[in-house]
Amino acid sequence: MTAFDHRKYRPAPAINLPDRQWPSRTITRAPRWASVDLRDGNQALLEPMNVGQKQRLWALLVKLGFKEIEIGFPSASQPDYDFARWLIEAKQIPDDVTVQVLVQAREDLIVRTFEALQGAKRAIVHVYNSTSTVQRERVFGLDRAGIADIARQGAAMVKREADKHPECEWTFEYSAESFSNTEMDFVVEVCEAVMDVWQPTAAKPCIINLPSTVESSTPNVYADQVEYFATHISRRDALILSVHTHNDRGCGVAAAELAVLAGADRVEGTLFGNGERTGNMDITTMAMNLYSQGIDPELDLSNPDEIIAVTTECTGIALHPRHPWFGELVYTAFSGSHQDAIRKCLHQQKEDEAWQVAYLPIDPKDLGRDYQAVIRVNSQSGKGGVAFVLERDYGLVLPRWLQVELAQVVQKASEAVSGEIDSASIHALFRQHFVADSGALALQGYQIRHEGGHDAVDATVDEKGVSCQLRGEGEGALSAFINALMRYSGRQINVVDYSEHAIGTGTDAEAAAYVQLNINGQRYSGAAFDHDTVSASLKAVLSALNRARAAGGSDVLAA
Repeated sequence: MTAFDHRKYRPAPAINLPDRQWPSRTITRAPRWASVDLRDGNQALLEPMNVGQKQRLWALLVKLGFKEIEIGFPSASQPDYDFARWLIEAKQIPDDVTVQVLVQAREDLIVRTFEALQGAKRAIVHVYNSTSTVQRERVFGLDRAGIADIARQGAAMVKREADKHPECEWTFEYSAESFSNTEMDFVVEVCEAVMDVWQPTAAKPCIINLPSTVESSTPNVYADQVEYFATHISRRDALILSVHTHNDRGCGVAAAELAVLAGADRVEGTLFGNGERTGNMDITTMAMNLYSQGIDPELDLSNPDEIIAVTTECTGIALHPRHPWFGELVYTAFSGSHQDAIRKCLHQQKEDEAWQVAYLPIDPKDLGRDYQAVIRVNSQSGKGGVAFVLERDYGLVLPRWLQVELAQVVQKASEAVSGEIDSASIHALFRQHFVADSGALALQGYQIRHEGGHDAVDATVDEKGVSCQLRGEGEGALSAFINALMRYSGRQINVVDYSEHAIGTGTDAEAAAYVQLNINGQRYSGAAFDHDTVSASLKAVLSALNRARAAGGSDVLAA
């Protein structure tokens, strides 16, 4: 038997719930959010937050729209006690925000907690004790009755201290710590005992919180546990059912979402999932999951840069670039096929229709992101990404055949540097390889005449310092110019494809022209720009000819 041996573990037991209802439900509105960043998140830090950091994070949580915020464990920490006093004495708690504090079911700690809250208009006192089998047997050495008695006594002490301060609007919260590792019938028994003490009503409910203190099962099992509790507890209308999931298996968000389907009204968590071990449930992820389904998350997450900056400064934990919704790279496509699909969808997306863009579950602009970061180019990228970058940053709408050629150039350049190629470099590569209208051949001037239903062109082209007079006819200026070049050079030149568009609008708009020529059986592409559309098209032809000359090593117009 090696150290890495799965046989020493047992699967989480399933819940007998044959008539479960949660799989057929859908989430239609956001739950009540409760931030535990300043308590659960803070106690998990290598260096807990100082007063200034707590104040800054508090301000952010209020700004985001949290209405219930757990501010600490004032009976166990002097900084937490002082922070609670600062919030109350400095009148930093908005009228629509309720502070929450955590306390163990011990009398001295409960008394100290109420001291910390003196003067508050409204507060949630959150008392807990552990109920799981392993905690009962191996930590406390108590049977079920002993654990239930701790919960009952804790609830009584909380009520007693609250009665001393009727000026405050109190809400009581109880957590059966390690709920998900406790027998369900016993959890119901303990919570019934707590509610017998508090006597909650529909008008004045208590909060019963069901934490997966250590995530040890698949999310569906947790959902079954929550639904079991919701359907077996009495006075369901007199309690707010809350969940507090952890992320040990990487399923904290999924477990919370399924718990809401199973009947949970309230969700506790932290920004970006900060917390002990692998962290708490990530409220930002769950809220954005709802947003992406057309549900108002009731939190303002529209400025992620501010949220990231504040949480990073306060926790000392950097956000992973692939973090859901908010990571630096989550809206970035390097894959060529992804880039092409995104570019095509964005072209078709209308302002007044539901969002339908491949590979982008939401519009990045909703989170203050622009399309600069959506498509970035490296050696894995294809023509779609290259084309997107040039169109986005330079207004160049390359035809497909030119996209293919340029993508090969960019890929080689990316492989050479073993990394990403930025927009300016792609533009430079495009001009270097395809815009060659001022090379060996350069247009000096032209005149267009309409004769007998055809166009005739007289053009002056400089070839390595020698002026050449060309004359040709055809259907349009481009065709006439090609005819003139063939007459002069004796080469067979055919236009395979041609494209043009304006860059910008108004009188100062520039024309971009792209042409692909077949010269004696070989294809060459060229591009050019000019404020005159005809001039741009003729220069694009000369760009292609210059590229042919560079490839073949001979003069183009020499007979």
